Parts: sequence; structure tokens; C-alpha cells
Amino acid sequence: MTRVFVYEYLSGGGQMAGTGTSGGELLAMGRAMRDAIVTDLLQLEDYDVSVAAGHLDVTVPEPANTVTPQPGESAFEFVARQADAHHWAWVVAPETDGLLSEFQRRVDPARWLGCDGPSTAVTSGKRSTLACLAEAGLSTPLAFEHTTEVRRWVIKPDDGAGATDTRVHASLEAALADGAQRSRSASASGAWVVEPWVEGDALSLSLMCSARHSELLSINRQHLLIDAEGVLSYRGVDVNVVPLGDPRAATLAAWATRIGRSVPGLCGFVGVDLVWHAQRGPVVIEINPRVTCAYVGLSRALGRNLAADVIAAQRQPEVTRDA
Repeated sequence: MTRVFVYEYLSGGGQMAGTGTSGGELLAMGRAMRDAIVTDLLQLEDYDVSVAAGHLDVTVPEPANTVTPQPGESAFEFVARQADAHHWAWVVAPETDGLLSEFQRRVDPARWLGCDGPSTAVTSGKRSTLACLAEAGLSTPLAFEHTTEVRRWVIKPDDGAGATDTRVHASLEAALADGAQRSRSASASGAWVVEPWVEGDALSLSLMCSARHSELLSINRQHLLIDAEGVLSYRGVDVNVVPLGDPRAATLAAWATRIGRSVPGLCGFVGVDLVWHAQRGPVVIEINPRVTCAYVGLSRALGRNLAADVIAAQRQPEVTRDA
């Protein structure tokens, strides 16, 4: 019997401070991702699944086991203890404030389901991600910094999750002034990045990455809203809406392979946010080295168990990825 521990940060009792989305919305998204993972795992033969539940959420899909922290036990201590008692630990947590990386450091690498430490470290920073991809020849917002076509600029936390604390400005000067004001705020923490706002179709890619290959699973459409003050908010994702027979799909499948080569160590389910620019084609915005909201319902849509694929990807030996 293979024992798997599933921990999603918010439904497991974690707290997110300073977000632009209500705790209820974030918790609902976290629970949906967690339940989709658990549902897939429960369909596997000879698997015993344990699920972390915090005080706000004690209901998990049956027949999974519910596990909770001991009194006074930190989230990191709890995850480390449960990981030691299971064959695999599958953690979904934001990169913000180094949370995902710290959970990873607390778990034996042989038990960790997901991307390795170096790839998580690179992709946890938006600027370091773009620099890595640009060096590999992939188009990013950095390519627009000195062009005359840029009409708007965006400021966001370098390690932020989703659209948290993200605002779009009509000029670079306004974005820089916003950044200066944020830096002076007593509640400010971490670094801010200012980059061109790339106009186009907001998409995301769901990838299945392994030591051998990075497969494009689906092309999804993101719903983003910019209010009158320029505040950006995330309004959900339509999964698998661009068929793989679409003219753009061949390009994006090739980009999936190039992204995997550019960031060695990506493993399992990985999300990529991008914009399809009318003239330049795909422009990568960020990489999420973990399960994203696009996982929800994707196994059913594709007719395959993605949890089984994640485990299989982790078991593949280290080899040079496909060229």
C-alpha cells in the first residue's frame, strides 16, 4: 500500500496576509485544487491517502484520512512529520515569502512530489524566471521594455501569488511612483517588479514535466479584470478551451519543451501564465512550479489520471531532456 500525504496550504490551516482577494475566495480555490488531487489519488489501486485539514475545513473527500496539526505545531513541522510517515508528500503552497521552498526543505527529496529545489527557487521570483527564460531565447515582457509599443506598465510582488497586489498603470513613471510608495509603507515586505503590460490573449498552459520531457496537457484561458484604479484581479480559468489542433498549439507545445529545458528540475504538474501577442506570439509571464487552479477538472477533460502521471514523472531517472 502506497501512502500519500496531500497538503494544501490554506485548507490545511495556513494564513495569507496582504492579499487582494478575500480569504474565502482563496480558501475555496485551495480546497478545489486539493480535492481534485485527492479524488485522482483515490482512484489509484492500493493507495492510502491522508489529507491535511485546518480548523476552517475539516471535510475531505472520502475515504481519505483526515490529519490535523498537533497543538502548537507549525505548518512546517506538521508537513515534515506527516511526510516522514508517508511514501509521498504532495504540497500545494504559494511561493510568497518562500513558503513553497521552505516546505520543500522540510521534506526528504525522495518523498517530495513536485519540482526540485533549484527550479522552485528560480520560478518563485518573477524577475529571475523572466531572466532565465529570456536567456534561453523565449519571449518575455523584458523584450518590450525599450519598445515604443508599450502603453501600460504593471507592478506586482516579485514572489506574489496570482494577481495579489498587482496594479496596471498608464505610464512607467506612475508604476515606479507606486513602487516607491509601496517600499516606504510600514507594511511592505519583499521586492516589487515593474514590467511592461503585454497586450493580448491571456492564456495559461498546463504541463506535465519529467526528467525526460515536458508535455503540453492543455491550453487554458484566464479571466483577468482591471478596475478603474488599475487593480488587477483574477476571475478564474476556463480549462482546456483551446484545442490542441488549434494553429497556436504546435508553437505552444514546442515552447513547453523549451521551458522544461530552460528550467531543469521542473517535475509533475506545472502551470505557465502567458499572453498571446498579436504580432509576437507567446510571451511568458510566469511559471508556477506546482498545481494551479487549472488542475481542477482537467483529469476528467483529458480522460487520464493526472495524479498517476505526476507520480510516474517523479519516478523517472534523471536524464537529458528531449531536444
